[in-house]
This record gives sequence, C-alpha cells and structure tokens, in this order.
Amino acid sequence: MKMNYEELKKKFEENQDPKRATQMKRYMRNKFDFYGYQSLARKVIYHQDLLLEKQQHTIDWQLLKQAWQDSHREMQYFACDYLIALEKYLQFEDLDKIRQFVEEKSWWDTIDSLIKPIGKLGLRDSRVDKVMLEWSRDSNFWLRRVAIEHQLLRKKNMNVKLLNTILENNLDQEEFFINKAIGWALRDYSKTDPTWVQDFIQIHQDNMAPLSIKEGSKYL
Repeated sequence: MKMNYEELKKKFEENQDPKRATQMKRYMRNKFDFYGYQSLARKVIYHQDLLLEKQQHTIDWQLLKQAWQDSHREMQYFACDYLIALEKYLQFEDLDKIRQFVEEKSWWDTIDSLIKPIGKLGLRDSRVDKVMLEWSRDSNFWLRRVAIEHQLLRKKNMNVKLLNTILENNLDQEEFFINKAIGWALRDYSKTDPTWVQDFIQIHQDNMAPLSIKEGSKYL
C-alpha cells in the first residue's frame, strides 16, 4: 500500500506540539511553520511507511511534491528522508526534480540532507559530475553549496579533480553558506588526504575566506 499525503498530514497533526513548534520556527528565523516534532519522533511517524515504499521499487514524485509544497517544515524533512531511504531508485533524470527542491524553500537544513542522495547517485552515474560542475557556477548559491558538499564522506572514492574545480569555482566569496561549505568539504577530505588539503589551502589562501581556512584546517 502506497503512502498518501493526506494520511501523512493527519499523523503529523495528531500529536503536534504548538509550544515546541513556536520555538522551532523562531530558531529557523520564522521562515517555516512547524508541527513541533524533534527528529526521532518525526521519523517514527513514517518509518514503517518508508519500509513499505521501498517495496514499490520506485519513487513517488507526486507525494514528494505535495510534501514539499506543505507549509510545515517537517514535511520537507520527510521528503529528504524519503529520498535518502530510496536513493538506489534515483535516476539521473531525477536531478531536475531534486533541483526544484533545492531552489524552493531553501535553507541549510534541507540542503544538507539533499546532498546525500545526490552524492550516492553520483557514485553510480558519472554524468552527475557534469551537472555538479554546472551547479557550482550557478547564480543560486544553494545549488553551489550542494555541488561543494555532495562528495562529503566519500573518502577514497573522492573525485579529487572534480572537488578541486568546484572549490576553485567558489573562491573569493562573501556568502557565509558557501565559505562554510568549502571549509567542511576540505575538513572532511583532510581525514583521507591531509596533504592534498594542506596544499590546496596553501595555494589558494589569498582567495579563501578565513572561515573556510579555519574549518578546512581543523584536523591538519
């Protein structure tokens, strides 16, 4: 039995916490409404549903679009968790659909979740590399952040040439979320190849924000 948006909405409404919802909304700078669920409690609501969805061997994009259009942030979190759970059914052609999610209701929380299924898809389909290069030069800095971060945790599977180019495409920036992402990408890869990261920082330090250098150097 496939998931239903209206049924999911009812589940969220049953035990919503208005007081916590107000606190969560304030924390997110009043950008989104909330039901008031913390992460674990939220995931419990649809855990069994996602197990059933996996048996469908396909992604219900209509359901995800309905969830993304919902005013409550937990619905966008659900969509992210859905894509992470069913990432092996993602196809290259689905990147345009995920791009819409990146560009709509954009904030660091959903962006840093959407990089996970994109990263896994990139390991299966090399065509993703070209798209990430394009995103790394886009005027929308959230798309650029995805490009910078999508190879996080790859370790020895890192496409170093791709990482290098994407990072170079985002130097000399004033945007906090870009400079932070550059630092995270470097810090993460420094656990695998600290020499490469040290060399990158040394070569580009005049064009890097202090924040990027600080984050990238944490484990050096």
